[in-house]
Amino acid sequence: MPRKRPTINDVAQASGVSRGTVSRVLNGQANVSLAAELAVRRAVSETGYVVNRAARSLKTSRTGSIVMVLSEPQERLFEDPNFSVLMRVATNQLAERDMSLVLMIADDVGGRERVARYLRGGHADGILLISTHADDPLLEAIERSQVPAVACGAVLGRESVIPYAAADDRGGARQATEYLVDRGRRRIGMITGPLDTPGGSLRMEGFTSVLGRKVTKRMVVHGDYTQAGGERAMHRLLEAFPNLDAVFVASDLMAAGALQALHAAGRSVPGDVAVAGFDDSAIATATNPMLTTVRQPLDTIAEETVRLLIALLDEQDVQSVVLPTELIVRESA
Repeated sequence: MPRKRPTINDVAQASGVSRGTVSRVLNGQANVSLAAELAVRRAVSETGYVVNRAARSLKTSRTGSIVMVLSEPQERLFEDPNFSVLMRVATNQLAERDMSLVLMIADDVGGRERVARYLRGGHADGILLISTHADDPLLEAIERSQVPAVACGAVLGRESVIPYAAADDRGGARQATEYLVDRGRRRIGMITGPLDTPGGSLRMEGFTSVLGRKVTKRMVVHGDYTQAGGERAMHRLLEAFPNLDAVFVASDLMAAGALQALHAAGRSVPGDVAVAGFDDSAIATATNPMLTTVRQPLDTIAEETVRLLIALLDEQDVQSVVLPTELIVRESA
């Protein structure tokens, strides 16, 4: 005969507590003693009890799933180390609440429609938005779905509608630019990210706040947060601003591409051109020379993003969080 599947009653009996206490532990409620929680978790392990998610969903109207929506091409997921950090931290945070993370790519019409159908189907309790662009049509579908949403990085134009956790993009860019000026650099260019993202527009604002009226159009080239895009942007910047002696790049990945372009052009770094990036990702110590860059606390940003979303799910009031950055000086500047 097949072995009977263990029930919540079996867990209660094995742990020596009531069925209600077991239920509170399994649902992550706070009004349980530490001793009872440890006893229940030990009993769950010993009995092999598995939560019936379908039954829980019917009872609580919760699915136990959070969807992470990345509004970038799929290859960015594997190229940019920032995304792996965000996914790792979010997965671990949600696992502590016995919740699952579902990743969906929404970089084109088909991807956005799949996300919209997923939300309409009631498959997610909440949404984590990653690298969302201000004009993304998916935002309207998310608002219509009424599924709680939180962004990693502000969604421009919706800062008061969608809570977010982010680094101080403007302040970090100002730090990097002031450092280049203090090092005696006088002809400083910039490679921005897309201007419909906070990392694009706010980091450019930080850059221009230091240089003021000295900034001209030829000193700024727009990039796309990819290494190849950074290389192309650096070539364009050298054509428009050939006598530059420093460049601030809005991401480490683009800065790696900028270094390749400078080497190809015969410009020494930092001798001829000093280079500063933004992120302090794993790429920053893999380039030659290693990057001077602005460190944003990605682990903490991811933790705060998940915390905000869980608070929304618990129907609590939340406030967006902006975390300070730190300039890390290495050989490139």
